Amino acid sequence: MDRALTLHDWTVAGIAVFCGLAAALLSRTTLRWLGERASRTRWGGDDVIVDAARALVPCAAVAGGIAAAAAALPLTPRTGRTVTLVLSALLILAATVTAARIVAGLVKSLAQSRSGVAGSATIFVNISRVVVLAIGCLVVLQTLGVSIAPLLTALGVGGLAVALALQDTLANLFAGVHILAAKTVQPGDYIELTSGEEGYVVDINWRNTSVRNLSNNLVIIPNAKLAGTNMTNYSRPEQELSIMVQAGVGYDADLDRVEQVTVEVVDEVMKDITGAVPDHEAAIRFHTFGDSRIGFTVILGVGEFSDQYRIKHEFIKRLHRRYRAEGIPVPAPTRTVTVRQGELSVVIPHQRDAAAG
Repeated sequence: MDRALTLHDWTVAGIAVFCGLAAALLSRTTLRWLGERASRTRWGGDDVIVDAARALVPCAAVAGGIAAAAAALPLTPRTGRTVTLVLSALLILAATVTAARIVAGLVKSLAQSRSGVAGSATIFVNISRVVVLAIGCLVVLQTLGVSIAPLLTALGVGGLAVALALQDTLANLFAGVHILAAKTVQPGDYIELTSGEEGYVVDINWRNTSVRNLSNNLVIIPNAKLAGTNMTNYSRPEQELSIMVQAGVGYDADLDRVEQVTVEVVDEVMKDITGAVPDHEAAIRFHTFGDSRIGFTVILGVGEFSDQYRIKHEFIKRLHRRYRAEGIPVPAPTRTVTVRQGELSVVIPHQRDAAAG
């Protein structure tokens, strides 16, 4: 410092700091207004950018005010360089955090738009965030005069030891990346593993996949296990699927009339029940001469996997009611029990048709 501080220096520095604070408050108000406008658009990226800028712009305004105040004060060259370095490092760090939030938000928004569900595959979000933060930290160290070349060399040598120590974690990480890149499973799909786990995929992160079953419980599956097991994806290549309901009628029933009535019930269910496929073409296939009835299969169309239970329930109720009204027999096997003196024996000489209705 070449001279003593004067009242004029303090006044100028105070005005600079005040202007920086005023600019920060004004920018926050402006960004809040922009956030309200951005929320009305269909694209979600502008919301992410405005929300992330709320932290960077006020911070940059305050740093600019402090830098102007430091320039107005008669500081020594060393002190001035120190203040400049600190402010630069803080601005780079704030810009890094903001960039990480923007990149992670855009990746999340893209994942949601591709999968069509509220949840997203956070593995890509976390990877992008870590990469941006790591680059920003290296830039901050370089700005402060710290050589990053030895650090990069140490990381390269130590990476082998870390990879050996974290084999399972890395296996799950790369398995998750492979699953998402191959698009075999996406958030929102309904899957079933050969080990018995099934449900809707909620999220795929760096270690495991979260699956919500129909009882609303979460099943956590390691990515490596998910990638290495046989799996049925009921949402691909399309969500609509066909389900089969087994039924049967007596031998004395008119099969043409049975087929006609059953088709009418199927069409009624497809049009009335939520989750059914209205343009589904009803299909009835007789296939078995049983002991007491002629068996057949009814093929129904459902919009997605969990809709089948409600549609089966309603179809069976309506079919049973219609068969009773039409007088179509629905037989059940019967047994003849013969009681003899001193012993009880069960004799099944034949199967009789007992019409249910």
